[in-house]
Amino acid sequence: MKQLLSIGVLTLGYTRLPAQEKKTDSIIPYSFHFQQTLVTQWHPDFSARYSGVNSFHTHENGATSITSTIYAGIRPWKNLELYVNPELAGGAGLSHATGIAGFPNGETFRVGDPKPKIYLARAYGVYTLPLSTATVANPDDLNNVGGTTPTRYLRFIGGKYCLADFFDQNAYSHDPRTQFMNWALMSNAAWDYPADVRGYTMALTVQYRANNWLLQAATSLEPEVANGPKLNYNYGQSNGEVVEVTHTHTLNKHEGAVRLMTFINQAPMGNYNEAVSTAKDTPDISAVRRSGHTKYGFGININQELTSSGGAFLKASWNDGHNETWAYTEIDRSISAGWLQSGQCWRRAQDNAGAAFVVNGLSGNHRNYLARGGAGFMIGDGQLNYAPEMIAEVFYQCNITRLHIALSPDYQFVMHPAYNRDRGPVNILGLRTRVAF
Repeated sequence: MKQLLSIGVLTLGYTRLPAQEKKTDSIIPYSFHFQQTLVTQWHPDFSARYSGVNSFHTHENGATSITSTIYAGIRPWKNLELYVNPELAGGAGLSHATGIAGFPNGETFRVGDPKPKIYLARAYGVYTLPLSTATVANPDDLNNVGGTTPTRYLRFIGGKYCLADFFDQNAYSHDPRTQFMNWALMSNAAWDYPADVRGYTMALTVQYRANNWLLQAATSLEPEVANGPKLNYNYGQSNGEVVEVTHTHTLNKHEGAVRLMTFINQAPMGNYNEAVSTAKDTPDISAVRRSGHTKYGFGININQELTSSGGAFLKASWNDGHNETWAYTEIDRSISAGWLQSGQCWRRAQDNAGAAFVVNGLSGNHRNYLARGGAGFMIGDGQLNYAPEMIAEVFYQCNITRLHIALSPDYQFVMHPAYNRDRGPVNILGLRTRVAF
């Protein structure tokens, strides 16, 4: 897609009115939604002492990405739901989505070809085994057929989807189409969650809910190569496991949630120390890839409503960083915090604004590999004067309810892009627009 000089984001969407519980067995409950998002970002020139193969460009005209998704679901039987999401994506991110570990546009992918392409994003089933007669209302939403849900249940989710659809949720910092756009604010950034280059995998998730507790675990496929488009179906040698426990609560009549996660991934990853020790010149992580390597880590994720119109979040995550990043982004340690505020205080209740800050870091092995001139699939400046990557993001989402349009100017400040003191800082401007009807 042709890059644009202007700064802008356009989202078109269709949302069906919430599905009502059907009073006869002859009508199958269903859900249908549609969204389209166009994101354009731009940055002014910045200084850099040197640049490498995966450096953020010091000068560029801007970049545009587009995604369009159909969310279709039915409940053919009482406890079974089926979902399918055809999706179109195209365009590119700034610097071809390289050069910053906490990349500024969560709506873009590192696919190389900017031409829009249609593919099947999700196709999965959900079976819920009720363990109580008590229920709570469950409104129609994206990939959620409206109805009621037991307060206690055992649930099985299998097929193709994004693990972040169910794990590492956060009320204030998770969705780049309506909240913060930075990758490091979408999910716990050190969780290298299994996925193909577009963010999806084949997985089985099992959930057990008991009132305000949720325990869930998933096993899934990894890509064949780092950041690759194809999944590896040799499950015995390449897989990802994640376990998460969530507790929801109320403090002074304000809702909140605490999530604890642990994960381990197995794939034919390259080892950073092996790449450095065996290299005659510049180390190459792909030259030392072999089966049996793992990556493990953990994360904590908290969101808490603090006023009637606003709330805060805090996330922290860590992985061992011995072997290369395989699917998400090159971050081994991360901590982030922020605030999301609705416009109720200024009589614009449908609006919201957010401010957040994130600090990303690398393991010693990872930074040594980059300092020796190595590169991963996302960062690599040829040299490295290490410092934590620090990012601040602010946005304002203005909703025009009659037309169902939301305009969101966005600004991000990146200090030490790709953990390098010798490059930046970078100022990134954007505008996000969301239309739903």
